[in-house]
Amino acid sequence: MSEKPFKIFSGRYSRYLADEIAKKLGIEVGEMLVNEFADGEFQVSYEESVRGDEIYLVQSMFPPTDNLMELLLMIDAAKRASAKSVAAVIPYFGWARQDRKDRPRVSIAAKLVAGMLTSAGVDSIITMDLHADQIQGFFNLPLNHLYASSVFVPYIDSLKLKDMVFASPDVGGAKRVLEYAKHYKVPMALCHKQRARANVVEKMTIIGDVKDKNVILVDDMIDTAGTICTAAEVMMKNGAKSVRAIASHGVMSDPATERINKSFLTEVVISDSINYDTSRSEKVKKVSVAGLIAETIQRINDHESISSQYIINH
Repeated sequence: MSEKPFKIFSGRYSRYLADEIAKKLGIEVGEMLVNEFADGEFQVSYEESVRGDEIYLVQSMFPPTDNLMELLLMIDAAKRASAKSVAAVIPYFGWARQDRKDRPRVSIAAKLVAGMLTSAGVDSIITMDLHADQIQGFFNLPLNHLYASSVFVPYIDSLKLKDMVFASPDVGGAKRVLEYAKHYKVPMALCHKQRARANVVEKMTIIGDVKDKNVILVDDMIDTAGTICTAAEVMMKNGAKSVRAIASHGVMSDPATERINKSFLTEVVISDSINYDTSRSEKVKKVSVAGLIAETIQRINDHESISSQYIINH
């Protein structure tokens, strides 16, 4: 019988986060080996028994392809090794932007990924700030959806800003921004953007008043930073005192860092769901969600509610 109520294992990319989660839980990350073949194929093996154990597999899907495949193999190996239950802890859920058919003859990748995880045998999912809430409905199993606002709100409080306005860089993020504005009892603003193509913003206009305000842009992710930097520029040209950005997932594909360094943004705050090196930019700060995830795992294990730990539900 295992001496511990559960075990934590990690994919290669997310080991930095798994170590912090395990530390907060007072345990160590389990031993797992990934062997790579010359052609890029790899094999996952657990180097300790997981028979009868409840296990949590920590793996953000970034970069998306290899890390998704590695997670699927981790799930499959655990089930074949007779683990009692397997929970996938996916702080950053990749492929989530493809959540619907936005034009003819395209796939719904988020639904496909949900099906792959289910087919691999996962029993439950823990994830954070999905790009689209409806992705939860793609799973016919328990999905615990966390919010990085639990770590962003204390950071915002520490700034002690006056004349705040919360803003969304696009209309799709209105609900998220509204919850922040309601929490702080301040106004909100929206940016309406027209895209020339993916990752390229053609035109942006502001809905709302940002003159003489300290603006905080809120988004679920920053990819190439084109939208967030354009929004900051438009805000400043419309009279904002300062513009900051908070985003749950710092994807930070090139040329994101260069754009942020040259932008009107005072600072950008991201979580550590993705392992971005903040030494690349003095403007980028990182807050950890390890404590939030660790607390969630402990509460699930103790059969307690996880919703009470949320500061803002959105």
